[in-house]
Amino acid sequence: MQPFLDRSLSLEEQVSVETHLETCPWCSNRFRFEQELRGYVRVACSEEMPPSLKAKLAALRTPLL
Repeated sequence: MQPFLDRSLSLEEQVSVETHLETCPWCSNRFRFEQELRGYVRVACSEEMPPSLKAKLAALRTPLL
């Protein structure tokens, strides 16, 4: 599923997956879930972290040995 979402499949593979998604309810639902999840992650990663949270996280960090 991930290579299809990443658009890294060959044209032949892409058509094969699209055909499968049209006939398999489970995979079709999973595909929609993965698309939505990527959208949420994209939004979350684009929001700026408040400076106060950055400071709290930095204080919790343990040094690498």
